[in-house]
Amino acid sequence: MKIVTYNVNGLRQRVSQFGSLRKLLDSFDADIICFQETKLRRQELKSDLVMADGYESFFSCTRTSDKGRTGYSGVATFCRVKSAFSSTEVALPVAAEEGFTGLLETSGSKIMEGLEDFSKDELLKIDSEGRCVITDHGHFILFNVYGPRADSEDTVRIQFKLQFFHVLQKRWEFLLCQGRRIFVVGDLNIAPAAIDRCDAGPDFAKNEFRIWFRSMLVESGGSFFDVFRSKHPERREAYTCWPSNTGAEQFNYGTRIDHILCAGPCLHQKHDLQSHNFVTCHVNECDILIDYKRWKPGNAPSYRWKGGMSTRLEGSDHAPVYMGLGEVPEIPQHSTPSLASRYLPIIRGVQQTLASVLMKRELAKQGKSCKFSGSLPAESNSTGDTEDCSENVDRSLNNYCDSGILQGVYCSSSNQECEGEFTKTIENCRDSANVASHSTITQGSSKHISPFPVDRARKKAKKSQLGQLSLKSFFHKRSNVSHDDNNSITDTSLNVNNSVTDTSLSQEEVPESHHHSKKIPVTDYSCSVHELHGVNSSVCSHDQDEKKGKHFLDKERNNVALLEWRRIQQLMETSIPLCKGHKEPCVARVVKKPGPTFGRRFFVCARAEGPASNPEANCGYFKWAFSKSKQK
Repeated sequence: MKIVTYNVNGLRQRVSQFGSLRKLLDSFDADIICFQETKLRRQELKSDLVMADGYESFFSCTRTSDKGRTGYSGVATFCRVKSAFSSTEVALPVAAEEGFTGLLETSGSKIMEGLEDFSKDELLKIDSEGRCVITDHGHFILFNVYGPRADSEDTVRIQFKLQFFHVLQKRWEFLLCQGRRIFVVGDLNIAPAAIDRCDAGPDFAKNEFRIWFRSMLVESGGSFFDVFRSKHPERREAYTCWPSNTGAEQFNYGTRIDHILCAGPCLHQKHDLQSHNFVTCHVNECDILIDYKRWKPGNAPSYRWKGGMSTRLEGSDHAPVYMGLGEVPEIPQHSTPSLASRYLPIIRGVQQTLASVLMKRELAKQGKSCKFSGSLPAESNSTGDTEDCSENVDRSLNNYCDSGILQGVYCSSSNQECEGEFTKTIENCRDSANVASHSTITQGSSKHISPFPVDRARKKAKKSQLGQLSLKSFFHKRSNVSHDDNNSITDTSLNVNNSVTDTSLSQEEVPESHHHSKKIPVTDYSCSVHELHGVNSSVCSHDQDEKKGKHFLDKERNNVALLEWRRIQQLMETSIPLCKGHKEPCVARVVKKPGPTFGRRFFVCARAEGPASNPEANCGYFKWAFSKSKQK
C-alpha cells in the first residue's frame, strides 16, 4: 500500500495542470492520496473536481465567513479502489468523518469522546475552516490535516493554532487509549528541528509549536514516529515547501513542513519483541517526490530570478511526501461511507417528489395546447382544440371581411365567398390540427399572401432590434397597407429581392368588392432594384471610411501611449539602484504586511533566494524607495 500527502495549493489549478482529476491521481500511483489547501467551497464541489473513475473521495471545506477565510484551506482524501461496495480493500474506509470535533453536520453534531473539556463554541470555531478529514481503514485511522499558519506577530492566529493542535492531541490520545493505530499526514506548517529549515537561527528550536511537535515524538517520550526522519535521520536539505515569490526552489532554499506521522503497535501477533513497531515492521520506504517541484533545470536562468511574481512556475509550492507499507492484510467486507462525494446532493442530485413530477407534466401539456388570439394555431393535439381552431378561424374571418380588407385584398360580395376561400385551410386544421400561423390563401393565381395582418409582428420585430436600423433594413421585406383619398390600396408587402417577378401584378389580378367600385392600383418596384443597390453601396462605403478613420485615430493614440510608457520605463531604470553583491539592477517590491510601512516601496536583489554561502544566490541587498515629501 502507498499513501501520499500533497499540499496542492488549489485543486482546481492542479487538475488544469494535469488535464483531468484522473490523470492527477494516477500520476502518484498510490492507494490513498491526501490533498491539503484545495481552496474549494462546498458549492464549488463539481464532479470534475471530486469524482474520478476508480476513486472514492472525502472532502472538508471551509465553513467560516471570516474575512480572508472564505474559499480558503480545505482538505480531500482520495482512495483508489476496485469497488466501492462489498469490498475487502484496506484503501476503502469503513467510516469517515469531516472535521475532528464531531460537531459538523455530516458527523452527527455530537462532541467526540475525549473533548468534553472544551465548549461547543470553541470546538466549532476550530473546526470551521475545513482543515481535517478522518477516514477509518480498519487497521488504522488516517487524519488528513492542514495545520494553521500563524505569523510571529499575529497573536490571534497564534492562539488559534495552539488551540487547534491541543484539541487534535486530545483526540489522538483518546484513540490511542482504545488501542487504535493512527496515521497523521498533511501540511502541519511546523518544521520540527533546525535540520528541517534552510535558515534556522540559534533560537529556532525554542518556538512553542516546534517544542509541542517534538514532545509528540517517540524520541521525547511521545507516541508518534516522524516516518521520514525515522528512515532518513541525517539527510539535510530535504525540504517540501519553498517561498513562492523569491525563486527559492532554484537553490532548494525551503523547509520541511509536510509530514507523515504514525503511532500504535504493529500488525504482527507477537508484541513481546522490543524492536517491533509499525515503522520497522510495515513501512518499507518514505521519501519526497521531487519530480513535482515547480522549478527544474532549464526553467529559469542559471543564476537570475526575473523579479518574483512576473515569473510563473507551474505547480504547487509544495512537494508531495509518500510512504510505502507492506504486510497489510485485507479487512472484512464493507462499502463506502456516507460521507463519500458520490452521495453529495450537488453531485448525485436531489430526489424529486411525486407532486413536482406531475406538475412538470401538467405544465408541459399546457405548453403544447393550441391557443388562438386572432391568428391560426401552430399546433393542436385534441378534438376540443380542433373545434376551438375552427371557431377562432371563423371569428377572425368575419372580423376581417367586415372591414372589407384582407391584407391588401378585397373580399368578394358576401362573407360566404370569403369563407369559401378558407374552406381548405379550416378542414386541414380540423383534420391534422397542425396549421402554421403563416398559412396562405390562393387568390386565383399562384401568388401566396398572408391571410392576416402582420402589423403586430412587425412591431414586435422592431422592438427586438437592439441597435440602430440601417438604411438597407428599410427596404428589406417591408409590408404596409395604405389608404388614399380615392379608397385605393397600395400593397407594399412584397420582398424587394423578388420585386422583378412578384410585384408586377396587373389590376385585373386584384378581385373586386361590393364595397368599392374602383380597381386597386399596384405600385411597380421592378425598376428600383439597381437604385437600391446603389444607395446601399454608397452607405457601406461611407461606413468603411468612418471605420478607417476611427482605426487610424486609435492607432495614433496607442503609439503616443507606448512612447510615453517607454519614457517612464527609461526614467525608472535610471533610478533603480544596483545591488552591492552583484552590481545588478534590483527589483521593486511593495510592503503588503499591515503596519506602519504598509504600501511602501523598496528595492531588493533580483536573484533567487538561497543560502548565504552561495555567491550566485540573493545577496540580501535592501533599500527603501524614497519619495519626495509633499510640500504643505
